[in-house]
Amino acid sequence: MASVISTDVLIVGAGVAGLWLNARLRRQGFSTVLVESQSLGGAQTLKSQGIIHGGAKYALHGALSGASEAIADMPRRWREALDGDGELDLSGVRILSKAHYLWSPGTLAGNLTSFFASKAVRGRVDQVKGDQLPPALQNPRFKGKVYRLAELVVDVPSLIERLAELAGDSLLAGQTIEPLFEQGALIGLRVDGQEILAQRIVLSAGQGNADLLASAKIKSPAQQLRPLHMVLVKGPSLKPLYAHCLGGGPKPRITVTTHPAANGEWVWYLGGDIAEADGVARTPDEQIAVAKKELSHLLPWVDLSQAQWATLRVDRAEPAQSGLVRPDNAFLANQGRLLVGWPTKLALAPDFSDRVISALKHDAIQPSALPALPNFPRPPLGKTAWEQLLP
Repeated sequence: MASVISTDVLIVGAGVAGLWLNARLRRQGFSTVLVESQSLGGAQTLKSQGIIHGGAKYALHGALSGASEAIADMPRRWREALDGDGELDLSGVRILSKAHYLWSPGTLAGNLTSFFASKAVRGRVDQVKGDQLPPALQNPRFKGKVYRLAELVVDVPSLIERLAELAGDSLLAGQTIEPLFEQGALIGLRVDGQEILAQRIVLSAGQGNADLLASAKIKSPAQQLRPLHMVLVKGPSLKPLYAHCLGGGPKPRITVTTHPAANGEWVWYLGGDIAEADGVARTPDEQIAVAKKELSHLLPWVDLSQAQWATLRVDRAEPAQSGLVRPDNAFLANQGRLLVGWPTKLALAPDFSDRVISALKHDAIQPSALPALPNFPRPPLGKTAWEQLLP
């Protein structure tokens, strides 16, 4: 590589936020370099459930919150991109389910009906019955109610692969990433000894943002880690299910998404309340035991006798909030040449890119005519948890 490389925007972190931003900037004519120290999507994005939330999940206490309003437009924007008619062309990305669902055990069905009839979420949901039910719930023993949410679930590996295609020659694998200063001002980064200068530097490295900020001796914005203890179940009897199960509180009792394994079986990936709080404190064996009990109670007709089980600990990186609460929006801090952000969830990747592009416009940063980039060593595609834990 050349001794010094110049680019318009230098992005660190090739999760969904960095990759989406990179693709949008390139489409607008900017020269970009996207640096990743591990694998594409491997740190946090591939550990997500792939749900493109529209806000209903955040209104389970009966009223719309800031989070539900902020995220309400995301399914539309994702659908347009997945149709090839949006801000990006994601038409080759696999859609696992065109809807996400919310179901109630029979004892809570009446409360659920009243809730969804309220003004809070009117127009966002439709009740489904019979053969419209998710395959895993099409059983005579199921007595609850199910609502179809105006959301969707994407296959995250195919999403990352498509975003990597849109990145063209801009992806750079780099193990050692250091700040590059000139007269006390940050002007770029040194990646494995290669100096890269940029008009703007965007940190979108999730948990890695903290180390990058520390290396540049920057204390703000601060980062919080929200721990989760997810459960994976793989077995020949599993059928597709993409749904939140309503509990007694403001959070889903359990959230199930279904993903294809290499051997043709399905994998259920379990989050929701089971993965938080008490779930984080449990050992893997304890967490699996609780998950087995929950599934046997909620879905007693599902044969789990031949299932494989595993758990996965995930630390969701976010901007620090009082009381470790979940931020409502994607977050971006503008510090001159340095922009630091977290998308806070998969669905908000377009919102994150909006904020960066708005900051560039505010500072009158325009695409510049730069020479072609050299042939960079390219980061590998990341692997899903079920590929690694349930072979």
